[in-house]
Amino acid sequence: MSTGRPVGNVYYGTSSWTDPTLLKSKDFYPPDAKKPEERLRFYSKRFPLVEVDATFYALPSERNAALWAERTPNGFVFNVKSFGLMTQHAVAVKSLPEPVREMLPGETAAKTRVYARDLPEDAMNAVWDMFSGALKPLADAGKLGAILYQFPHWFAASRDNIAYLRELAERSPAQPAIEFRGAGWMKEDKQERTLDLLRDIGATYVVVDEPQGFKTSVPPVVAATSPDLAMIRFHGHNGENWEKRGITAAERFRYLYDDNELREWVPAARRLAEESEQLHVLMNNCYADYGVRNAAQFAALLQE
Repeated sequence: MSTGRPVGNVYYGTSSWTDPTLLKSKDFYPPDAKKPEERLRFYSKRFPLVEVDATFYALPSERNAALWAERTPNGFVFNVKSFGLMTQHAVAVKSLPEPVREMLPGETAAKTRVYARDLPEDAMNAVWDMFSGALKPLADAGKLGAILYQFPHWFAASRDNIAYLRELAERSPAQPAIEFRGAGWMKEDKQERTLDLLRDIGATYVVVDEPQGFKTSVPPVVAATSPDLAMIRFHGHNGENWEKRGITAAERFRYLYDDNELREWVPAARRLAEESEQLHVLMNNCYADYGVRNAAQFAALLQE
């Protein structure tokens, strides 16, 4: 099991500490860690980094952010996934705070799900303000790492979307980390242009390890675009479930890396760590205890 300390400047952890399949597995948390507070304290003694994924589905609350900061040791880092509207995903209208819902025109408020394009400008500004304000306790405690902006496969490399990335980088309450789920941005003829754009706006390029062979597959290009932070996210190699509809995220990313697969990534991780002040390595294969096992494994490999 890992020590909970970074390996040099490499921080490692998982993309959730509360996945239902992890809690159900009973293979990581001890039987007496029954409350969220106890689980976070246990997790943060073993890993120096975690990603908050619940903020993709609903805006974070300042109270929760304050509790996260309070319940974790000094030096622990939270990366926070941006709210779905910020990356042009649809979100449930009922997930919007009441002040935002009150700004919606009647026909928009009556919908089940909405996109950012459906919201008036003042409502979208309020979403950004609430998201940023809620994370202030983490920032004040020195525990806010990056904001992960994970874009859907339909977010193509267009002039409007390039402009949006520039705007997003300016509004982000912490270091923006950009993950593309659309392969177009990283096709061979567009790779350098995309990486140069991210360097220009001061954003972190999120290196991904994911199933290949699909139209949406982003190749595992290893690049650091920010002197402050580099990032690798491991999604597993479950090609069978990668584009399957109607399944849980845990099923989509259900994959346990073996030692050799992780070992292949060690040279890339070391290179990124040399090129940035910090490297964040996150296991998104959050099925049962797969993510925590692989995160600890990767840390051990880095220490060899």
